[in-house]
Amino acid sequence: MLNTERTIEHITDWLRAYCTANKQRGFVIGISGGIDSAVTSTLCARTGLPLLCVEMPIHQAESQVQRGQEHIAWLREKYAGVSTERVELTPVFDALVKELPAHGDDATRALALANTRARLRMTTLYYLAGIKRFLVAGTGNKVEDFGVGFYTKYGDGGVDLSPIADLTKTEVFALAKALGIIESIQQAKPTDGLFGDDRSDEDQLGASYPELEWAMALRDAKTSVNADALTERQREVLKIYDRLHNANAHKWRAIPVCLIPGELRG
Repeated sequence: MLNTERTIEHITDWLRAYCTANKQRGFVIGISGGIDSAVTSTLCARTGLPLLCVEMPIHQAESQVQRGQEHIAWLREKYAGVSTERVELTPVFDALVKELPAHGDDATRALALANTRARLRMTTLYYLAGIKRFLVAGTGNKVEDFGVGFYTKYGDGGVDLSPIADLTKTEVFALAKALGIIESIQQAKPTDGLFGDDRSDEDQLGASYPELEWAMALRDAKTSVNADALTERQREVLKIYDRLHNANAHKWRAIPVCLIPGELRG
C-alpha cells in the first residue's frame, strides 16, 4: 500500500531539487481537466517554485475545459506563484489540417490527427518554457508510459521530467484524494481528449486501468502463467496488454543508432 503523504513529499522534494540543480526557474504544464495533469501540477505548485498552467484547447469538450479551469482556479487560490496562460490552438490545428494531404483510411487519418494535436501542444509548452527558463513537466503514469505506451511520441511524451511515471493510475487517484484535488476531476472518466468526442481511455484501450495494472504486475514478475487458472476476462486483458506493450515498445526504447564499423573509418 502506497504511503501517499510521504510520496507527495518525496516527489515535491525531487521536483524542487531537479529544477534547482539544473538552474531552471520553475515548471510549465498543460492542463487537460484530467487526473494526471491535476496531480502533477499540484505537486509542482507545492515546490514553491513558479508554475505556469497552460490551457491549449483544440475542439475540446466543454466539460474538459471547465474542469481544467476549475482546477487552475483552485491551484491559484491554494498556492502562490501559480500563473495561467490560454493558447487557442483550434484555428492553428484547422489550418494545418487543410494543408495536410488526405492519405490513408479514415481511422488511420483520425489517429494521425489526434497525435498531431498532442504535438502542437508540446510545441506550445516548449515555446513557453524556453522564454521563461522553465521545465516542461510530464503527466504520464507508469501504465501509460511503460506498460501500454498510451501516449503520443514527441507529443505528451515530449517532456523534461516525469514526476508520476513510477505511479500506477490507481496510485495517482490515491494521491489526488490526499492532495484534495477537486471532486469533478476525481470523478471524471480518464480520457486523452484528442478526438473531440467523449471516448474514454478504456474505450480506446479495451481494458480498465486496474485491469492493465494487474497485467503489468504479472508480466513484470516474470513468472509463468497457467492460462487455465485465469478467467476468460483475465486472458483477454493479458492479450490486450501484451499486444499494446509490444506494439508500442519503440516509444520507451532508446532511438536506434546505426553504428559505423571501425574499418569504414580507416
